Amino acid sequence: MLKKTKTQTVRKLILFLFCKKVLLLQGLVEFGVMNNTIINIGRQFGSGGLLVGEKLAKELGFGFFDKELINLASKESGLSAEFFEQADERRHFGFFGQLFRLGKSAIDGDLDNNYLTNNTLFQIQSDVIRSLAKKQSCVFVGRCADYILRDNPHCLNVFITANIEDRIKRVSERLQLTTVDESFLKKADKKRAAYYNFYTNKTWGAAKSYHLCINTSVPGIDETVKFIKSMLH
Repeated sequence: MLKKTKTQTVRKLILFLFCKKVLLLQGLVEFGVMNNTIINIGRQFGSGGLLVGEKLAKELGFGFFDKELINLASKESGLSAEFFEQADERRHFGFFGQLFRLGKSAIDGDLDNNYLTNNTLFQIQSDVIRSLAKKQSCVFVGRCADYILRDNPHCLNVFITANIEDRIKRVSERLQLTTVDESFLKKADKKRAAYYNFYTNKTWGAAKSYHLCINTSVPGIDETVKFIKSMLH
């Protein structure tokens, strides 16, 4: 009788553990842990968004992509990285602003009379972002990655901001400049906003455009990273 009871108990325990494992796996899939998880970061100039992205990628073991996307897009397309750098998070208005002349050294082959539009550069970079997201979990900083991956259910879209004093200090230290002021930051933000708004038809920096908006001046960089990580579980 005792042996039979023990057998039943063991069977119940095995069934319980099996069901628990199934539920756990189901939960992981729902939250994207079993899939490639993507964190897309938009940021004000000098807000610390780049630092947040780097720390997140390092602690989570994710791929990190910021300006690296320029080299990857260049390699993928065979075009000079110069053209992607010129268009990087900048929306050029007017006919001449939308066209880049390609010289013989810019692309393999004799295509001296060809032109490349900003839209084409954007599409090439978009294809690179989609390809990376399929291959691995990633942290993307800027480049409209949240919009490009809008159909991916495993994305967390974050916008990073900070108090103006902290932004000025951070940019001054990083660029080793003594002339950084609020107008300097606004100019950089204006370029990012124009680029984002044009390609996404959304509003750069507006809360409704993201899942989460954080002012790093309040919790600090490290606590911001911890909070974003907590959103994945």
